[in-house]
Amino acid sequence: MLKIDTSGMSCPQPVLMAKNAAKESNDLQVICDNNTSKTNVAKFLKSNGFNVEITESGDNFEVKAKK
Repeated sequence: MLKIDTSGMSCPQPVLMAKNAAKESNDLQVICDNNTSKTNVAKFLKSNGFNVEITESGDNFEVKAKK
């Protein structure tokens, strides 16, 4: 599983990082610290064929995606 931490970043940076990671791996975990990034990353991954699961951990969101 490829893990990406996008904490402190605003869109579109987390989506761009997820896009680059999706080229390398079919099993991703993206850490986001705001609702907008979580939503946009999940939407991008779903539209590219990933199954997405979102969990909340404290102030962060974990977007787990797998093809």
